[in-house]
Amino acid sequence: MPIRTAVPPRVLTVAGSDSGGGAGIQADLKTMLALGVHGMSVLTAVTAQNSLGVQGAWELPVDAVRAQYRSVVDDIGVQAVKTGMLASAALVETVAELLAGTDAPVVVDPVGVSKHGDALLAAEALDSVRTKLLPVATVATPNLDEVAQFTGATVTDESGMRRAAEEILAFGPRWVVIKGGHLPGEAVDLLTDGSAEHWLRAPRHDNRHTHGTGCTLASAIASGLALGRDVPTAVREAKAYVTGAIEAGFPLGGGIGPVDHGWQTRPAADPAS
Repeated sequence: MPIRTAVPPRVLTVAGSDSGGGAGIQADLKTMLALGVHGMSVLTAVTAQNSLGVQGAWELPVDAVRAQYRSVVDDIGVQAVKTGMLASAALVETVAELLAGTDAPVVVDPVGVSKHGDALLAAEALDSVRTKLLPVATVATPNLDEVAQFTGATVTDESGMRRAAEEILAFGPRWVVIKGGHLPGEAVDLLTDGSAEHWLRAPRHDNRHTHGTGCTLASAIASGLALGRDVPTAVREAKAYVTGAIEAGFPLGGGIGPVDHGWQTRPAADPAS
């Protein structure tokens, strides 16, 4: 078997752990592997988490997060960085400072609550996300609940998504993806930099097992950027990947199961079985 010598693009996730394997660091690394990049991680928090919710969360010390980041970036280097659960104002500000000194595109998933409604970001950290983290983002990917957290706006339709994008862009990211998956009808997202608008639409799959969609989308976008895609192409391809992963989501435990990060490589089901 030939020995591979080419180094794949490297993507770093800075996020919390999901012990159930459906979201967080675990979802990020699965996504990166599926999309052909080398995934690396900086752990910010440990959660006790399963298909029913988050039973506990413990953030890591700032020094531990900084040391992990410097260890990876200074030796291995990165072509893109994705952030997820940062938990506290101190961690948000530390990570924002590290990102500002890193020459790579940054995808910020401003994680505020879990799929089950569990808080994953301290209320006092919201302002740090607005003023420190979003300004260093190449792409920010808030869902509608997170839009409400950061802007106070309740989005109920596509015109509201456009207004929400304007408000998030005012905090400083170059691009924003407003994820409209919580709205009725087809799954629609809005990507914009304030001038160009890209409405991304996909059929809504009748599958409740959608744990990890936000982490997966942000990691897929970061992977695309590391592979050299421009932002609209990276987001469009990420949307297609996540749509397939949602369709293939499977039951796990007694609650909401995960999306299937490996759906592209699964053997097709035998229609006769």
